[in-house]
Amino acid sequence: MFRNLRSTGRDLLSADAWKTRIVFWIGAVAMGLVSTAFALASEVANHNFHRLAQHWTYAPLVACPLGLAAVAWLTQKVFPGSQGSGIPQAIAALSMTEHSVRSRVLSLRIAIGKILLTLIGLLSGASIGREGPTVHIGASIMFSLGRFAKFPMHYMDRGLILAGGAAGIAAAFNTPLAGILFAIEEMNKNFEERTSGTLLTAVFLAGMTTVAILGNYVYFGASSSTLTSLESIKPILVCGVGGGLLGGLFSQSLIWGTRRLAPLAKRQPVLLAAGCGTVIALIGLYSGGLTFGTGYLEARMVVNGQGMLPADYPLVKMLATIASYLSGIPGGIFSPSLATGAGLGYSISTLMPGIAPGAVIILGMVGYFSGVVQTPITAFVIVMEMTSDPGLVLPLMATSFLAYLTSRLVCPESIYPALAKEFLFTGGKQAATPPEPAREKSPG
Repeated sequence: MFRNLRSTGRDLLSADAWKTRIVFWIGAVAMGLVSTAFALASEVANHNFHRLAQHWTYAPLVACPLGLAAVAWLTQKVFPGSQGSGIPQAIAALSMTEHSVRSRVLSLRIAIGKILLTLIGLLSGASIGREGPTVHIGASIMFSLGRFAKFPMHYMDRGLILAGGAAGIAAAFNTPLAGILFAIEEMNKNFEERTSGTLLTAVFLAGMTTVAILGNYVYFGASSSTLTSLESIKPILVCGVGGGLLGGLFSQSLIWGTRRLAPLAKRQPVLLAAGCGTVIALIGLYSGGLTFGTGYLEARMVVNGQGMLPADYPLVKMLATIASYLSGIPGGIFSPSLATGAGLGYSISTLMPGIAPGAVIILGMVGYFSGVVQTPITAFVIVMEMTSDPGLVLPLMATSFLAYLTSRLVCPESIYPALAKEFLFTGGKQAATPPEPAREKSPG
């Protein structure tokens, strides 16, 4: 005991220990500032594309192919490693043992590219989100702190990457609990107690920074929908099974499509992006512009009962998101998936008169989202936090787990670990799992 007390005392008086803490805290606050600026810029880019499409109906036929082709070229030539969601890169980095190998998927250069290219993608009408990229940016920022302070080895291996990823989710959605759970449930299947202080501190500081700038907002607006025990059974079953099947089909399409198109993506990345951009433009014109961008406005509209969506919206939004991801440009699938789920819930609610439509829409959202990411705990917590609706906790939980089980029948592989495999090969050999690190104290 006395030995531990002496160790703690030395740690409190150590200049190196305090430098480590301060650098870490600055990094977490910077993560909050960057994610907030990224969120605001994403809204501007999304809004400007919709304005362009409203002023000139056929503008997407020019903007989508050319914009995505330009992003693909910049990704290959200037910002390699920034493609896709970014969550697969963060997951892959956790299994890499060498700092030089990790720096190929996590760096400040990649973080800058992720921001710029995602914004150009949104400005070009791609059906992408900023949340996955925010995870990548957070992991890159926190990992890059190693050059400024002497962090313990297990921080370099896992703690900093996990903390950055969790802080990214927390700051992007203002959902701190979901950020922590996502880091545990998806990014690190073997969560270790010694990383918890790092993770919690980063989430707290990044989240507080975001709230200080944007206020304590609810992402989709507060909902007060409720369901009785008996009337909840039907929407739970339909949204759970339907959302799981559609979400699993989406994930399987991305995994299969990414692997099948890999040779073309290496030989002709710009041509592939232009072709996918044309598909996105045609789908967008068919939908009347509803499938362009993140889908946030469409989802918020139906969650709050302020509008309607066509019955085919879930399908066309899903197809636009598949085309956007397969183009190889940076961009996430969180927001488009939540929008698809909201559209699915809205379509289901029209078939269930007498049941609160807002509740069914939220259950459709969690069902599809859980089917896509196959992290049922994170799915229901993130939707609950984004709608601030504690009255639907049990229906959300039941729908999420039912969707997860259904999705596994269609897509046996979880999407992010499956996509992470392409980043685990270096020089023809797969990166090894890192050795068990020694126990160290958290800087938080």
